[in-house]
Amino acid sequence: MAKNDPYAALRIKEFNIFLMVRFALIFGWSMQFIVIEWQVYSLTNDELSLGIIGLCEFLPAFLFAPFAGHIVDQKEKRNLFTLCIALFSLISFGLYWLTSEIIENTWEANYILYSIYGLVFFGGVLRAFFGPTIFSLIALIVPKKIYPNAATWSSSTWKGASVFGALCGGFLIAWIGVHHTLGIIFLLVMLSFIFVFGIKKKPILNKKTNESVMNSLKVGLKFVFSDKVVLGALTLDMIAVLFGGAVAIFAVFAKDVLDAGPRGFGYLNAALSSGSIITMVATTYLPITKNTGKKLLVSVFGFGVCMIIFGASQLLWLSIIALFLSGVFDGVSMVIRQTILQLKTPDDMRGRVGAVNSMFVGSSNELGALESGVAAKLFGAPLAVILGGTVTLITVTTMHFKNTSLRELDLTKDIEAHEKDGV
Repeated sequence: MAKNDPYAALRIKEFNIFLMVRFALIFGWSMQFIVIEWQVYSLTNDELSLGIIGLCEFLPAFLFAPFAGHIVDQKEKRNLFTLCIALFSLISFGLYWLTSEIIENTWEANYILYSIYGLVFFGGVLRAFFGPTIFSLIALIVPKKIYPNAATWSSSTWKGASVFGALCGGFLIAWIGVHHTLGIIFLLVMLSFIFVFGIKKKPILNKKTNESVMNSLKVGLKFVFSDKVVLGALTLDMIAVLFGGAVAIFAVFAKDVLDAGPRGFGYLNAALSSGSIITMVATTYLPITKNTGKKLLVSVFGFGVCMIIFGASQLLWLSIIALFLSGVFDGVSMVIRQTILQLKTPDDMRGRVGAVNSMFVGSSNELGALESGVAAKLFGAPLAVILGGTVTLITVTTMHFKNTSLRELDLTKDIEAHEKDGV
């Protein structure tokens, strides 16, 4: 096997452009998420309203994902990515407008709240297309033999952008207010729209252009549910995000549990993702292709333990450490999952498999937000997080004993085969 090159993917110009676009988008999206959470909780002072935000984004993201996968496989990826960014800019501008002084002075709070929910719903529709489009585009930019390295840099860029987006979002709310923060987000989205044209159009690898939507969906779902490794990896991440995540109720912890205010809110959001910076350095120099399955199980288990500690903590510094470490484990898990999907998915099915991934993991972020809001309303925020972390540990333990294929997974031979083929 050839010597590992930690910067292999970064030697490709288009991949660097892709990373810049993705960073700008996620940086803005991350800020927008916590700004919306803060604004809605300020309007309602009700934990359940935070869960409703998750529901508004989950429903369209989940329901449209299968159809989005079919469309992505049959369309040119760069142009589709560009269209998604353009539509996302409309959402960002809409939120900027809704928080303007003239709207706040002339509209009732409920009208503003429902309009925010509407824009979040529209964002959920876009999320259904963003996931499979990005998943497919990466595979067309880099050769297969460096997929693990590309997955590492792409995932780390996502997490790194989340770090700074969350941190800046919390601070900017305190410094310049919600309205001007959303204006900055709109500018970031427009910047990504300009950068994306640095990527050339890509060939369409799925030649079955006359295939019906239903048959296309069946093929994609059959592939995922018949592969124990892919299904196991997706299930682990889905459960961890759905039950173990607590991002949607960080505002509750910041205001009511830790008494930390907007800045503490920013720290909590940033801490969860900042562990990925260490993950980025570690996984580029120390590949995760050997004993991949065991590393995935350990990382998700570690994430669950950290979330239990966070839920039980009443100290800001301990909560930040727990979330930081959970970010480290979550970063490893994400890199491994993306590597498994990139290596195990046929080229002509990337859109559909990416869509299923969005249904399992991407949409579970929003459904997890609903679960967190409801659980916090019923049991209180701390107990809700502790229970979610416990469910994560039970799932990992069950997967360890029941899914031998995932537990014993080693991707070393897959990488060696691609290097031998020169792809």
